[in-house]
Amino acid sequence: MFKPLSFALIAITVLTASINNPSPTLAGTCASKCGSRLIQFTPGQHIRVEVINSTPNLIKIQKPSGTDAISLSLGQKLSLEQIEGTEPNTSLIFWSETGLSLQAIVSKPNFGTLRLELRPTLRSLGDRSLYIMDDGKINVF
Repeated sequence: MFKPLSFALIAITVLTASINNPSPTLAGTCASKCGSRLIQFTPGQHIRVEVINSTPNLIKIQKPSGTDAISLSLGQKLSLEQIEGTEPNTSLIFWSETGLSLQAIVSKPNFGTLRLELRPTLRSLGDRSLYIMDDGKINVF
């Protein structure tokens, strides 16, 4: 009689403890925890960069290693054909003429194209630059 009663008491205690104190290591789906996939190109690959202004203001784009600032109006798209993945840490900087904070949305629509869409954001600092690292990884700061 004591053996089944002891087993039942232990089972109820364990069940109650697990319901009242759920474990922080519960499994979740990758979609809920993993974030978006990292965008990367093959080192040395020729990369075409498309920049799209989805803000209501004038945006300036500049490649610090040699170009003057280029202006983009609302909805305007700019294609930069001369970005080589062999250049060490190629970068683009961007800013709003009115001081608007920007959010950079990067995507890879096809094998050799990197799309950078600039949108307004409520974050205080926002994004300001795109780095194409010499290992092919893409970073936005």
